[in-house]
Order: sequence, then C-alpha cells, then structure tokens
Amino acid sequence: MKATVWAGRNSVEVQSVPDPKILNDRDAIVQVTSTAICGSDLHIYDGYIPTVKHGDILGHEFMGEVVEVGKGVTNLKAGDRVVVPFPIACGACWACENELYSLCENSNPNAGIPEKLMGHSPAGLFGYSHMLGGFAGGQAEYARVPFADVGPLKIDDDLTDEQVLFLSDILPTGYMGAEMCGIQPGDIVAVWGAGPVGLFAIISAYLLGASKVIAIDRVPYRLALAAEKGAIPVNFGEQSVLETLRDITAGRGPDHCIDAVGMEARNGSTVVDAYDRVKQAARLETERPHALREAVLSCRNGGTISVIGVYGGLMDKFPIGAVMNRSLTIKTGQCHVQRYMRPLLERIRNGEIDPTFLITHRLSLEEAPHGYEIFKHKQDNCTKVVLKP
Repeated sequence: MKATVWAGRNSVEVQSVPDPKILNDRDAIVQVTSTAICGSDLHIYDGYIPTVKHGDILGHEFMGEVVEVGKGVTNLKAGDRVVVPFPIACGACWACENELYSLCENSNPNAGIPEKLMGHSPAGLFGYSHMLGGFAGGQAEYARVPFADVGPLKIDDDLTDEQVLFLSDILPTGYMGAEMCGIQPGDIVAVWGAGPVGLFAIISAYLLGASKVIAIDRVPYRLALAAEKGAIPVNFGEQSVLETLRDITAGRGPDHCIDAVGMEARNGSTVVDAYDRVKQAARLETERPHALREAVLSCRNGGTISVIGVYGGLMDKFPIGAVMNRSLTIKTGQCHVQRYMRPLLERIRNGEIDPTFLITHRLSLEEAPHGYEIFKHKQDNCTKVVLKP
C-alpha cells in the first residue's frame, strides 16, 4: 500500500510499504477513505518530536471502512464506516474507566521511554513516535486499529466524511480546551492560535456560554476566519497582546486563556523569538513556550489556563510565580477523544457545528508532501488539508 512516511526533518515521502495485518484479536483493519494533516504533525515534520524514525507512517486523524476484524471485535464488521480516535485506549484500565482515554495504562508498549521523561506514560497514539507506542499512522491506504472494540465510532447515517473526520482529534480537542475552562455565562475567553484547534476552541467556548472570545494570531486569513466565527481578532505582530487584552476586559484580563499553539510558538518580539528558537535548536529546551507564558501573564487573577497545544518535554522561563501568587488554575491534556465523539456527533447532526468550514485543500495521498509544505508555511490561505487515499 501507499503511505506518508517521515523522511527526515522537513521531509515526508509517499512510499510503498507492507499492508497492515491483524496482530491481536481486538484489532481491525480499516481502509482509509479520508485523513488529514494536523498541526501536531508539523512538530514531527520539523524534527522536534523525539524517537521518530525514518520510514514511520504518519497521521492520527483518519476514518474509513472496516475490511477485517479480529475475533475479539464483536461490535464492528467488514463494511462498517468508522472514525478512529487518535489515542489508543483499552477500555478496561483505571484511566479508561474514568474516561481519561489518552492516559490508557495498557496501550503503550514502549511505556518505559516516556516514564523516564515524564514520570508516567500516557496512552499510545497513532503515528506519533516510538515513545508513544510506535503505531503506524493513518495517512495511508490502510491502517491497523488496536482495541477496535473500544475506539472507533461507527457512522450509520449519510453524513459525509468531511462532516465527521475531525471527530478523530481536532474537534474534540478544541471542545475539551473550552470545557476545561469551566466557562460560566458571560465569561471572556482568549485563545492563543487561530489554527484548526483554536478555531474549534472558539466555537466551543461560545457553545458553552462565553460572552466574548478573543483570537490571538498573526496570520491575517486565520484571524479573518476567527472573526467570521465571532471572535475578536488580535494580531500579535501588530499589537501588544497584554495591553490589548486589558483594554478589552477593563483591565482585569480574560477569565480563561486557552493555549492552542504548543511547542513552536512565535512572538512579535524578535529578541524573545530568537532566544527561544536558539535554545530549542540547540536542544537546551524542547519548547518555544511564548504563547503559554503570555497566557499566564494575561489571565485575570483566579482565572484558568487551558493547555491543548502539544508540548513534548522541558521549557525555560515559565512564570510559575505568576501562577502561584495569582491563584491561577492550569488544566491540560491530550484529548480524551472517545469521551467526546458521540456527543459532538450529535451536535453535528443537529446543525450546531459544521466542521467543514476549516477545509481549504483536498489532495490525493500522493500530494501529501505538498500538503505539509503549504500547511507549514501557511501558503495559499491553507487552514486544513484533507488527504484522499
């Protein structure tokens, strides 16, 4: 089969690789009908995620048709159409029983690696390094899905792939980012990053009762899209974010701040930007945490910081004094996708959310390298790339 594989920093290739096979009774093989390039994939593309190897199949946002199931999978059959969540979860451990699916205690066969870096291991993830299981991703013609009796969401109606594909990751992630804020009616929410996850966080914040949502980015077409969804756009390349947020909130600061950027944040200040970029390039820190620093400093006293942007290791100059002295609450996590898939599917069916507005580019699988390039460099107003194997 054909698959998108990592070929070194800033390089992916579409290669012929062996077809996946059933390895466990709870496996399924899915023929991929739609898959997408995620902002998290760019961290791999840029070479910042450790334990990624040449030839690893990328991609964690995918859906398709079941073509084979192991004998332990009784809830699916060949021909079923499914969306696959990006965390792999067993459904039976303490974490899964408490709906913390991205922390599954049984799905990462390489748990010893993240234990050394993080203290404990999170769940295995599709297409996201050997540290997180070494599982082949879904930017391919076929994918093996472990614990298929737990993860995949069966789509029984005539909703299109594009309407439901993002249930695999970015829609639940944006929603969880807003939910973790504990939004009360009338609250003001600021979102760092107007990419796909940030845009879904904006929509979700309004669904949960926010009175104002502020979108912070520097890319004009992304800010324009955020404004279309009701957000107040703030261009950090042209405005002081802290001063602008104080002005919008009468000096208090937003009630809640969502970091939808993660480890490769940029800054309007060339000095701060250069500092983080040099330290990250020299591997003296693994993150460029400017967005998170700014969120902490911007949030009102007693407010909430919700972190859904991906971080991988260690950061420098984190303002822990502000967190402690100003009674800020930080909530974080890889999304527990399985918890949100069905409720969000109902919102899509009811017309409350139309995820398709994000899609700007529809490409064949063979065009994946081009898709990565335009997505990374924000060319041709690229917001979201969907690949059709």
